[in-house]
Parts: sequence; C-alpha cells; structure tokens
Amino acid sequence: MTTIHIATALRQIKSTNTMTPPADLLELPALPTAGRRPMSYEEFLQWDGENQHVEWVDGEMIFMSPLSKESASAGGFLFRLMSDYVESKDLGVVFHDPFQMKTGPDLPGRAPDIQFISKQNLSRVKRLYTDGPADLVVEIISPGSRGTDRGDKFFEYEAGGVREYWLIDPDRKQAEFYRLGDDNLYHLTPADTDGRYHAREIPGLWIRVEWFWQSPLPPVLGILREWKLI
Repeated sequence: MTTIHIATALRQIKSTNTMTPPADLLELPALPTAGRRPMSYEEFLQWDGENQHVEWVDGEMIFMSPLSKESASAGGFLFRLMSDYVESKDLGVVFHDPFQMKTGPDLPGRAPDIQFISKQNLSRVKRLYTDGPADLVVEIISPGSRGTDRGDKFFEYEAGGVREYWLIDPDRKQAEFYRLGDDNLYHLTPADTDGRYHAREIPGLWIRVEWFWQSPLPPVLGILREWKLI
C-alpha cells in the first residue's frame, strides 16, 4: 500500500548519494508549519475528512496514494479467501484497509491491507482500530510502497509483536512470509516444494503462491471447494 512518508523519502535521498529527490518526494504535501502541535492518535481516529486512506505516524496524518489495479485485485482476492475461511472455521475476524491497527503506545497507527485477529485476541478489537498487534498482517506491495512495506512497517510490526507478516508483490511476482521467532525477530519461511504456504496463525489455511500471478485471478469458489468449505 503506497504511503507518502517524509522520513523514508529523505533516507532514500541519502542512500542514493544524489541531490535529485525521488519522484515520491516531489509529490509530498507541504510540511507542517513551525510550532504546529502534533496530532494525537485519539484525534486522528476522530478525523472526519473525506479521504480515509490515511495512517498516523509521529503525530502526523500520512495520506496514502492510490493502489495499482494489480495490487487492488490481489488484495481483494486474498481478503475474500481469508475472511471466508476464518468465518467458516469460527477462528476470529479479518479486516482490510482502512481499519486501523496500533501495535504499541510508541508505534505508529497503520492501516494494513489485511489483518487477522484470532478469537482469543478479540478483546484487542475496538470500534475504530485494533489496540495491539493483529495475529497476522498482509501488505500488498505497490511500486510506491515497496520501501515502506519492507522497511518501516516490517520493523514496526516486528517490534509490535505481529506474529506473522506476509508481503505480496504482484509486479515482481514475489511472495514472502515471515514468522516471529522466540528471539522476537522475523524469520523468512518458504513455501513447501509444491508451492503451497501454510499459515501458522490461521490453522489449516494454505495458499498457492502462483494464484497471485494468474491473470485473471483464479475463481474464489473453486479455491473454497479445494479447501472443502463448500
């Protein structure tokens, strides 16, 4: 999901050792005026602006740019699969962007593309956000969000205790699955030899990585039959 994050853009300039800013930085909104009071997370949650495609980072509202067609399609496809599976097994709830998640008091408020909260952790779900880490988070990468999803969000979700983190990149045809270890660090977990990945936090759920690269995407009903849900 594409975010416009000032700190990330500035780090990109420094890392490339060039004075030419990246395209994302040229599109940034004006910086807040000096002395402006940071927005609290509570104020952010009550914001009633028309654009709800936003996140809260360091006391500021960060607007996210539109998704690509491929990312939007992959996200909708996976959300249908996961929500149907979780509902049929009575395992918890599944939300999609723009529903918020704040993993800790000193961490940003994010709007993951998909978040799963298990039945045992449903007390974390409040009216406007998940107060604490979801059990599993998925980010569908767009070209402009690659740095944030693999960088800022990766470390935030790891520090905040999200036990499983999926990164799906339709443009590069890459899928990465991370699990939080006993050392509180993410470890890459590969799919098995036939291309299936078995979710740790959603018992019994598995996906074929190749599904995401098919055009058109495979019918959801066919997968539900393969899962023996219908």
